[in-house]
Amino acid sequence: DWYDIKAPSMFKMRQVGKTLVNRTQGTRIASDGLKGRVYEVSLADLQSENDAERSFRKFKLVCEDVQGKNCLTNFHGMNLTTDKLRSMVKKWQTLIEACVDAKTTDGYTLRLFCIGFTKKAENSQKKTCYAQSQQVRNIRKKMKDIIAKEVSAVDLKGVVNKLIPDSIASDITKACQGIYPLHDVYIRKVKVQKRPRFDLTKLMEMHGEGSGKGAVTTDPTTGEAVDRPEGYEPPVLDSV
Repeated sequence: DWYDIKAPSMFKMRQVGKTLVNRTQGTRIASDGLKGRVYEVSLADLQSENDAERSFRKFKLVCEDVQGKNCLTNFHGMNLTTDKLRSMVKKWQTLIEACVDAKTTDGYTLRLFCIGFTKKAENSQKKTCYAQSQQVRNIRKKMKDIIAKEVSAVDLKGVVNKLIPDSIASDITKACQGIYPLHDVYIRKVKVQKRPRFDLTKLMEMHGEGSGKGAVTTDPTTGEAVDRPEGYEPPVLDSV
């Protein structure tokens, strides 16, 4: 049977795609075969944008619960496409990487990898722009501090909302300007190391259903999220 994959409410396009599973047969239940499946989706698809600006960022979504024909997914990781990473690495500059383990307020342990490159000064005649090892160390420390601070202050939903526009990377670029100017700063990868015990109400909140917030429904024609007040009743149609 085909099941619909639903992305969490942080993303514009909630309908990611379809997935195939054998029908329930005896003790083998279909929903057990779906739980734990990981889907990798480009951010451009999740935000329904066609420009190449966002398409190098890939999000991994893991199916945590099945309701009806819908697989409700949760954030499982993020990485950059290989061609994007390869295109940034060039000669005559210093590559700086940092890796941080941070815990969100709702108990997820994430491992975030950051990458950045030194940039030539506006008026520099030099062919290279290498940073000294002490500068590299300072930049790496700053990267780690900023990422840890940003992640540990919010829950998983907040982290994903920061990853979509990559606001953490622009903060790092600003903060490191005084040590050595950087460009091409990205959070290149996020892994979910530990997740708290499965909580259905949390997952429903992620999908904008259940909790006190107005229920989020998807517009059947475009599949985009539409905000509705709590207790919204669709209008009665005269004919179908």
